[in-house]
Amino acid sequence: MAGPDAELAAKLQPDVPHAARIWNYWMGGKDNFQSDRAAGDAVAEVYPEIVVMAQQSRVFLVRAVRYLAAEAGIRQFLDIGTGLPTMQNTHAVAQAIAPDSRIVYVDNDPMVLVHARALLSSATSEGVTTYVPADYHDPEKILAEAARTLDFNQPIAVMCMGVMGYEPDLDVVRSIVGRTMDATASGSHLVLWDGTNTSPEVVSGAERLAENGGVPYILRSPEDLASCFSGLTMVEPGLVPIPLWRPEIADAKGIDAYGAVARKP
Repeated sequence: MAGPDAELAAKLQPDVPHAARIWNYWMGGKDNFQSDRAAGDAVAEVYPEIVVMAQQSRVFLVRAVRYLAAEAGIRQFLDIGTGLPTMQNTHAVAQAIAPDSRIVYVDNDPMVLVHARALLSSATSEGVTTYVPADYHDPEKILAEAARTLDFNQPIAVMCMGVMGYEPDLDVVRSIVGRTMDATASGSHLVLWDGTNTSPEVVSGAERLAENGGVPYILRSPEDLASCFSGLTMVEPGLVPIPLWRPEIADAKGIDAYGAVARKP
């Protein structure tokens, strides 16, 4: 291997659990190492529902993107903290409805970037899919790079899917989200979900993750997550456990992860 991918591969740390790879393991993917599987299993021992949460997070993404593309008329998506590509990624869902959709993925993990180059190509000839290597703590860089692909004078869907729990300070989370949304046009939307401290089991799972070398994940209350949507108008049904956001099955059950879609006036 030569070129930029060789440099990225050199940055991989197979012996250190990584959030994107652990999540890939829980979702049934193959892009993970033994360290990731060990950390993932340790969490699942005390909180087996983590596997359901991983699966439901993708179902929520699909439903939210379908709503945005089909009902809200959104044609631009800024997916921050993309994670490793699996099935039904944002661009595939959006471009199946609106072939001209433009998607910018953002992540700071070298393994994600290698896979993004290979897998996150546009699903249609009319659409555009690009990738920005950046940390969500640097919204100015993200906005500047995304502006090469997205028109910030038109509505954009900003997506923060299960990633803000890696920032321990809620004020920092609100600042990142607020700065990003401030740069978007009226009619833009925020899609955000994160794990919540709504059961003793999920709290134990988060403790196990940190004990086994994973990056600590901060579980917040639904009220704290709601504060990230300040100044925006929630789309029905508001902030709810992600399986209950416009469910397509009658017997959907809640989990320790809340999310919402909200519109910028």
